Amino acid sequence: MNKDSKIFVAGHRGLVGSAILKNLRQKGYTNFVLRTHAELDLTDQQAVNAFFETEKPEYVFLSAAHVGGIMANSRYRADFIYLNLMIQNNVIHASYINKVKKLLFLGSTCIYPREAPQPMQEDCLLTSPLEYTNEPYAIAKIAGIKMCESYNLQYGTNYIAVMPTNLYGPNDNFNLETSHVLPAMIRKIHLGKCLSEGDWMTIRKDLNARPVENVSGEATEQEILAILAKYGIYEGKVELWGTGKPLREFLWSEEMADASVYVMEKVDFKDVCPATGDIRNTHINIGTGKELSIREVALLIQEKVGFSGEIVFNTSKPDGTMRKLTDVTKLHALGWQHTIEIEEGVERLYNWYLQNL
Repeated sequence: MNKDSKIFVAGHRGLVGSAILKNLRQKGYTNFVLRTHAELDLTDQQAVNAFFETEKPEYVFLSAAHVGGIMANSRYRADFIYLNLMIQNNVIHASYINKVKKLLFLGSTCIYPREAPQPMQEDCLLTSPLEYTNEPYAIAKIAGIKMCESYNLQYGTNYIAVMPTNLYGPNDNFNLETSHVLPAMIRKIHLGKCLSEGDWMTIRKDLNARPVENVSGEATEQEILAILAKYGIYEGKVELWGTGKPLREFLWSEEMADASVYVMEKVDFKDVCPATGDIRNTHINIGTGKELSIREVALLIQEKVGFSGEIVFNTSKPDGTMRKLTDVTKLHALGWQHTIEIEEGVERLYNWYLQNL
């Protein structure tokens, strides 16, 4: 990419897309074509085709996706497979039709089998059944990987798929209905602290910034207590789903962005193709190669937030996949490694949350 190359960041307001855009700007790139969801619905094939035909971007970061945590994935299974397939199909095919020079597709490590050998190498894709709770989303992302590979093989395109581990960082989703585990825990433990301290001003400020099921800070104390209790937030106690035993790997979103830009600048499809045999599993894991349990993450957040109450795990709720640690050997061989550890990242994200109430 040249500094004046025309770049389309799909999903530039999201967790990853906003971090990619920030990283590109910091590196001196200046020519961006950006659209909000209201301006361009990526599930609308006609609109996407018209956009690409008019704007002719040279490079595409496909970070737009319909995402959520275990609760959202369980409730809205049709949404997760349909919307993600539509977004991917439209953007990847329009990129081919309009001769985009290079595309980076962002997936997720949930593509790997539930019982995948740990740490998960790229080659374990499609070797055994997926985790049921997020199967629709995973299938959509697997289709995106195979679409990139297939277009490269049939049409000679240069599309790279990267599979980030669990991400967290600025502009994260703190909606208690749909958020991923780490931001959800930060908000729940923060609100639990406020309840324990009787800090109703902060609670109301929080709910005004991010209402929960349409309950804002203008509601009565009784209404607020009821909605918080529904999500396991009580005075002196916060309840989390599952046993706390699953192990998870977390990567700071701005580091994911840096890895994405690095791959776009320095890695081509030929660099990730096997020397012999069938060309498959050319995607790249992006992660830290380190893990800790959900219970350990909760206790770390409790410490950073300063919550003196009790963390309780509701074992009647699902755990999801028990372990999914990425093997980042391929990424390291390509020349990129992370630097921000989870302890620093949690503190950064909590401070960002407080500053954005």
